Amino acid sequence: MSGTFRGIWVIAYRELLRFVRERTRIASSLLMPIIFMVVFSEGLKRQIGSLAVGVDFVKFMYPGIVAMSVSINAIFSGLSVVWDREIGFLKEVLVSPLSRSGVVLGKALGAAVIALFQSLVMLAIAPLFGVPVTLEIVLKLIPIVFVLSLSLAGFGLLIGSRMRSQQSFQLLVQMVVFPLTFLAGVFFPVNNVPRWMEIVSKLNPLTYGVDAIRRIFLAGEVPRLPLGSSHPIIGVIVFGHTTTTLEDVALVGALGAVLLIGAIFSFNRQV
Repeated sequence: MSGTFRGIWVIAYRELLRFVRERTRIASSLLMPIIFMVVFSEGLKRQIGSLAVGVDFVKFMYPGIVAMSVSINAIFSGLSVVWDREIGFLKEVLVSPLSRSGVVLGKALGAAVIALFQSLVMLAIAPLFGVPVTLEIVLKLIPIVFVLSLSLAGFGLLIGSRMRSQQSFQLLVQMVVFPLTFLAGVFFPVNNVPRWMEIVSKLNPLTYGVDAIRRIFLAGEVPRLPLGSSHPIIGVIVFGHTTTTLEDVALVGALGAVLLIGAIFSFNRQV
């Protein structure tokens, strides 16, 4: 058992080491959410103003940007699988004493730690955008971000296990990530959208991650409903029930477990 844990740690450590050595990757993964924040906050804040009493657009959007940063980096962790396959390293790993489920868990764990680090950076710069962050918020967000990143890493690894080239992986993931992001409530509430969009959003695991993170940020500011609206801007309404933070995290964890199992099953079919 100790050998298995050590093998998982070695795989995770390799992912962390690769990330630290790739300065371009570090810069681009941090710049993208910041650019989104600057462009959307400056471009839409004056037009939209407050989404609800006491909650302006920037405060509503910033938690979504944090979740977006986590999701992009977690899903793109699957690219390491494709890279390892191209250089022949994956075949060596698959024939090692470490089980293939251990390989998946190690890569997912490494991706989760990387995404957690990047989310902490986003929290550190939040005051620059007028979004207050306290130690309590940080401590509450750490487990939520970890569960979300681990879950979405499973999705990225599932895709990566079936791809044979980095170009194919990047193209497919870009086609998936941006719709997932925009339909997860990063930039608008998911409870007051067209019916088809609402259904897709509520099948999206990132939606519940965004909502859980937003609830932590807005915990001290319970927003009242916008004028003329019967739909809350936080909480996801599922079959008439508005989810709580705990339920959001549980749903993300359950969907993540399914994705990780799918990734393990896919790895077991590799030769």
